[in-house]
Amino acid sequence: MRLITILFLLVCNVSFAQWNTNFETAKQKAGTEHKNILLNFSGSDWCGPCIRMHKEIFGDTVFKSFADSSLVLVNADFPRMKKNQLDKTVQAQNNKLADQYNSKGIFPYTILLSAEGKVLRAWEGLPKETPQEFTSEINTSTHVGK
Repeated sequence: MRLITILFLLVCNVSFAQWNTNFETAKQKAGTEHKNILLNFSGSDWCGPCIRMHKEIFGDTVFKSFADSSLVLVNADFPRMKKNQLDKTVQAQNNKLADQYNSKGIFPYTILLSAEGKVLRAWEGLPKETPQEFTSEINTSTHVGK
């Protein structure tokens, strides 16, 4: 019975918090599902705080559960290693998102957006809060502008 429970939790954990790479698709999904968008700018293969944020905060079960039910997640990644380079279409979209939402080039940079793309709240760098506290901040901020 214990093995079944562990397998169930692992399977459920995989289905939580799917990160999108297409912003327009994410906006449509957010509008249809009446959710906000959490846009994260990261350097997945060179930015230590970005790597930690994805592991420690976005990888936390409390965050994953909340995000699955309340957010549409978008990752605008800017890898540097040749082996990790993104498709040209995705890279062009990420550059456009950076021009619009992250002109200072801050990494990590996380923005809570309405389904229409209006900025509700932004976080610069790796949050000092626990994953639970960070999730609570997002939850509180989701009601802004509604």
